Amino acid sequence: MDSEKQTEEMKTDLNLLLECLKYQMDNPFSQKEALVTIHSICQQNSNAGVYFREIGGLMFVKNLAKASEHSMVKEAALYTLGAVAEQNVYCQQTLCTSELFEDLTWFLSNDDSNTNLKRMSVYVILVLVSNNRTGQTLVRETGCITVLTQLFRTVLSKYELDLSDKNAFQSYQLWSSVCSTLCVCVNNPQNDKNQMLCCSLFPHANDWLINCIKPEIIRPVCSFIGLTLANNTYVQKYFISVGGLDVLSQVLVQLESDSHKTLSSAKLAVVVTKTVDACIADNPTFGVILSKYQIVSKLLTLLLHESLDSGEKFSIILTLGHCTEDCEENQYDLFKNNGLPLMIQALTESQNEELNKAATFVLHNCKKIAEKLSLSLGEYSFDENEEQLKDVNMKEKNLEEYWKKAKEILHRIEQLERERNEEKIQREKDKDDVSSMNINIQTTLKHLHADSIGRGPTAEDKDKSQSRKLQSYQFRGVLSTACTNDHQMKTLLKSANPVNACYRESGQSKTLGKAHSSYNQNLHEGTTFGKKNSVSQSSDHVFKHPIPVVKNRQQQLPVTDPFTLCSDIINKEVISFLATDNHSKMLKYRCSGCIAVGKSLNSRNFSKLLHSCPYQCDRHKVIVEAEDRYKSELRKSLICNKKILLTPRRRRQLSSESTTSGGIKKRRIRKNFTKEEVNYLFSGVKKMGNHWNLILWSFPFQQGRKAVDLAHKYHKLTKHPKCAAP
Repeated sequence: MDSEKQTEEMKTDLNLLLECLKYQMDNPFSQKEALVTIHSICQQNSNAGVYFREIGGLMFVKNLAKASEHSMVKEAALYTLGAVAEQNVYCQQTLCTSELFEDLTWFLSNDDSNTNLKRMSVYVILVLVSNNRTGQTLVRETGCITVLTQLFRTVLSKYELDLSDKNAFQSYQLWSSVCSTLCVCVNNPQNDKNQMLCCSLFPHANDWLINCIKPEIIRPVCSFIGLTLANNTYVQKYFISVGGLDVLSQVLVQLESDSHKTLSSAKLAVVVTKTVDACIADNPTFGVILSKYQIVSKLLTLLLHESLDSGEKFSIILTLGHCTEDCEENQYDLFKNNGLPLMIQALTESQNEELNKAATFVLHNCKKIAEKLSLSLGEYSFDENEEQLKDVNMKEKNLEEYWKKAKEILHRIEQLERERNEEKIQREKDKDDVSSMNINIQTTLKHLHADSIGRGPTAEDKDKSQSRKLQSYQFRGVLSTACTNDHQMKTLLKSANPVNACYRESGQSKTLGKAHSSYNQNLHEGTTFGKKNSVSQSSDHVFKHPIPVVKNRQQQLPVTDPFTLCSDIINKEVISFLATDNHSKMLKYRCSGCIAVGKSLNSRNFSKLLHSCPYQCDRHKVIVEAEDRYKSELRKSLICNKKILLTPRRRRQLSSESTTSGGIKKRRIRKNFTKEEVNYLFSGVKKMGNHWNLILWSFPFQQGRKAVDLAHKYHKLTKHPKCAAP
């Protein structure tokens, strides 16, 4: 309610202010106050600008700025237009017309316009062009950008600024607004055509940078140069051809020398550094120009300044990366001034991801020159005399040490990556070894079982069985060496069973992998386990021979060792587990409520599932019986209390059945159809046709009437029309 009340008050105020503007044409002060009030309302409420546009106030203020004879009204009207357009994009699109740009161009080019009026005009242009490609096109087509470039050259005539003077300060504000507007015209979004037009101001900008090194001049000029150069190779080449990069290098050198004295100089040097980076980002070969002024060493010194934050350090390191990307002189200068350890320190200590990427970029650029420095003196060539190269290498041996440190770091990183890859490969091998070992155990158990239940083994079968037994003894010997006590040996034998293989833990699988590898080695040797004594010792050490107990059996199995006695039991478990056909048959005889785990079940389909299953477990059988008992009792109670909504006939029938004792049904009493019922019957047939149930429910027939009764009565009446009602 409060928001609606405020909205209504806002609309009322805007309507009254618009009427005040219309009826106070002869009073410029009242119009100015009304415009200022409209501006404040639009700033407080975001929807006010939209409503002001809907009631036609925006176009009225635009016409007022053009037609008014008073300068103060024009300034207030333009300021209001800029504020409303800045607040709302729909208002911006409404005002973005060639007519308004032509009016603003006339205000800027007219000599009678004062400085404040020109400032307000530039402000409106800035708002209309910002984030608007249509505005960028109109500012070029209407010639407004040409007037702005002329103001950039002529507003400030003296290089010595005295901002204490009121007129000079107003001129500086206009010039600064022009710089900001030109920046918006060429960038965000980027406009190549406007960049080509604005590059004619580079010589004038260079003059300002050389003659006036002040923050009030350097910041707007560097912003203009950087945005005009951005992502435009042609404009970058033109700027370098007019000496712009040399001028920026000289200014950077001077600001870096002053950065030790004042903090503002260090911050200003970072601004110039960003502009230099914009010049050489797409043309790394131009980094040779920077080597003449030793910019790399200056940037390294600036990087050590304590007052800089991570974003400013990132800009410096990125500029170093572009300087050393394709210039060996700058790379050598980086090594000479201990830049490599600084990059390594930034890479290891900083937690800023962007800064780490920039430092890695610098190290990657210096990789080639570092390799050259690490080579022997005879194989090295730096496009200089060999004698000078020897002197350089003798004087600067520390560079090799720094590069060795960098190599060590890279070597550590590569070693860690290799170790990770080896661990992955080893894990896969362990999995394959465990699976192959399980297969060998299964085949061995099958052969042992076949030999044990055979009737009369031949000599060849005995040899084969003995060899298989020998392998089993060997495997048991390996397991006995891998374990320390009997309890560990039992757990390993359990894990070797294929039935429990899917439930064993990762630690047991690793132990089995080691046991399997040692088992393969012992098989290749084949000498120690080939002896019967060692087999018997290892088997006796692990397993104790049970006392043979013979009960009523038809056939006595030959007892050779404990492993063969256990093989039958294990073999039965393995066969029962691996027999998929039998396993699927067993699933058919299981309870549906027990095996339906992954299905989406609810109270309805689960009950149907249990009732449809012929093989219910005891738990679900109790649930089904309890549910059936509850439903039957619920039906009886609801029928007795007459709470079930049934057809009239069914309801009366159930109530009569519940009241009669002994379950004996009574004969219905015959009731003749009344005239009203006959009228109901004929009217029901006209409306509903031969739908007797609908007719029975729709009209108040006597108790005991059924749909069949209505049908018979209607057929009798149609056969004997004399009895039919009209």
